[in-house]
Amino acid sequence: MMNKESEFMMFKTNYLNNYFEKLEISSNEPDWNVMILQTMRFKEFLDCKALLDMMDDDEYVRKYKFILQTKFDEMVEWFITNKLGVTIRPILFCASNNRMLCLLDMYLIIEGEGGHRYVTENNLWPMIAKEMGFEYSEGELMCLVYAMYLDVLLYYHKFKTVQSQVYDKEMTEEKTALGRNAEPRSSQSEGDTAEQDAGQDIRAEVNQVVMDDP
Repeated sequence: MMNKESEFMMFKTNYLNNYFEKLEISSNEPDWNVMILQTMRFKEFLDCKALLDMMDDDEYVRKYKFILQTKFDEMVEWFITNKLGVTIRPILFCASNNRMLCLLDMYLIIEGEGGHRYVTENNLWPMIAKEMGFEYSEGELMCLVYAMYLDVLLYYHKFKTVQSQVYDKEMTEEKTALGRNAEPRSSQSEGDTAEQDAGQDIRAEVNQVVMDDP
């Protein structure tokens, strides 16, 4: 014989199941992520940075890969034609046997392997080609396509990311230095030391960007 608690739990379960079955929350409701992507336009490099930053979420990429692929191609086209001023390079690139090469897949695979430098130093381009559905022998072609379409774009992205981090750090150091100067026992020499340390940190981070593969 069921006790009162069991009866209540059964009633609650049945009630909730019936309630959610009756709710019409199907495909008629807008997907805001899709709407955001559809309205995204590339007018400055920060728009490119915003899209590339979205790629950090693997689940997001898997769910919206179809529309992300379209936007990724639009981003590359804008960067090459508007930012670099190159107008004779086709964006819809075909490899052997007229098979289309997906730039988004190339980006995701290479980033997943550790980045352009790691792939090049470890001679992984043949493996990249095979993973993208091509032959091992087309590894050099994959490397060339990366250099033509993604290399400078991703360098800009790295630079803008570090630039933003350096700016935030500089502002924090400046506020800290001002706070120390406002304290009665703070000395001018301490403030100067803090500014020098901040400047050295900023220069080190910028130098690291330059040392990264372009």
